[in-house]
Parts: sequence; structure tokens; C-alpha cells
Amino acid sequence: SSSTKTQVFAKAYPDRFFNTGIAEANMMGVAAGLAAAGKIPFASTFAVFGAGRAYEQIRNSICYPKLNVKIAVTHSGLTVGEDGATHQCCEDIALMRTIPGMVILNPCDHYEMQAAVRAAVEHKGPCYIRLGRLAVESINNNDDYKFELGKGITLREGTDITVVATGLMVQEAVKAADALKEEGISVEVINIHTIKPLDEKLVIASAKKTGRVITVEEHNIIGGLGEAVSTALSEHCPTPVTRIGVNDVYGHSGPAVDLLKEFGLSAEHIAEVIREKLAK
Repeated sequence: SSSTKTQVFAKAYPDRFFNTGIAEANMMGVAAGLAAAGKIPFASTFAVFGAGRAYEQIRNSICYPKLNVKIAVTHSGLTVGEDGATHQCCEDIALMRTIPGMVILNPCDHYEMQAAVRAAVEHKGPCYIRLGRLAVESINNNDDYKFELGKGITLREGTDITVVATGLMVQEAVKAADALKEEGISVEVINIHTIKPLDEKLVIASAKKTGRVITVEEHNIIGGLGEAVSTALSEHCPTPVTRIGVNDVYGHSGPAVDLLKEFGLSAEHIAEVIREKLAK
């Protein structure tokens, strides 16, 4: 509860906080019971333990009976940093996408996190909220920001290529687009905060406009945002798609920012890939 910051809630509402210890499967069962009793429980732990260790309980005890449980995991992706490969969960989106009825939210900053929590509470049914550990810049601190479950947000209008990003990678995509604008390259940036259900309409419309799509995620390129976008486009608007993410390998221990650069999850690498694609 210290690492996930849920201890803040525990201090404010001690009668509504339950620490189940290092027993994540049991925690999901408790959450299912609370939901069956009419409550709206939030189950929180690291992504590798929530999505990984408790997968069967999420599938059978929460999603199969369509219980109103919200799973808010932290420390996802490579930015767990020095904790290393055992804790760097880059497979959780893929796992959760395979479960029928599961809604997947991956906010990119604290404004979007707050909005995602409110949307999850209002939505009746299981939700998976994915959070990282690294501090991020504010993207959505503008007055016209509007969060709607299942709807992406166009952050930059462009005509040459589309970048579809989620979570931590949204800020990197915006930086890449702004840098390339000075070179005369027009990049459309879409923030996908809801990976499931995907805003196919927005993605397809952008692909029709630019003709080229790049996806960026701090997750394995298998089973995540890239595959969701590729599936939608292959079925409705065949478009070349390049997936930037963790290339089906384990992470390793190191400073979070350095790891992102090493694995190609930086604004500089995104910009480099865009230049290569446009050159072809």
C-alpha cells in the first residue's frame, strides 16, 4: 500500500480499506465478494501480480459473472526500473484484452487518471486501469479536455502520418510531433486512453487521411495497442502499421528513463521511425 499509494486512502477511510497482504488471488476473490454485495471495490497492486498472478480469479470470479470490480494496477511496463524483469510487466494489456467484457484504461497523466477513475466508477462492469511508476508531464491540463470512455483524443492534427499512443508514450509522441513540425513534417497524434473498447472510428478516419500509422506503447508489441489498431485497420481500412513497443523481450534492471531510450520508447526514436517511413 505504500508503493501503490493506497495508504493515502487507508488513512482517510480506514473502515473501507482492506490489506490482503501478498495474496493477490485472494484479493480478487474478496473484491468479487464485495461487488456481489453491491459495493464498488478497487483492487490495487503491481501490474505483474494483478494481471499475472491473479489472472484466473479475474477471469472466473470477476469477469465471468460480470461483477462491478475495478482493478487499478501500478508499476506497469519498463519504468519499474531497478526492480528488473520480474516486476516489469509488459504483457498485462494482452492478458486483459483476451477476457470478454473487460474494459482497459491506460491514462497518460494525472488529469486523465482522475477522469479514468470517475469513468470506471460510472461504468457498470469490470475495469482494468493501468498505471506506471515514472513521473510524467501534464498533457490534459487544458480547459477543453473531455474524457469519454471508449473515445480517443486527437492531440495534434496532421496529414503526413498518424501516431497512435497510449499511457506514458503519449507525451513522447507529442514531443516527436512538435519536433518534426519544425522540419515540415505534419504528424497527427491520437491519445488512446481506452484500449478496450478501442475507438476504431477515430483511428480509421485518421488512417484514411494520412495513409500511414505508427503505434507506440510501453508494452509488448504482441497483444497490446499495436495489435488492436492493426486488427481494426486490416478489417476496415487496410493501412501500413508500424508498431513501436517492447519487441517481445524481457526488460532488465536500470534507471527508468535510460530503459525507455534503450528500448526505443523515446521521442527521438519515434521521430526517427517517422522519418524512415516517410522517406520510403
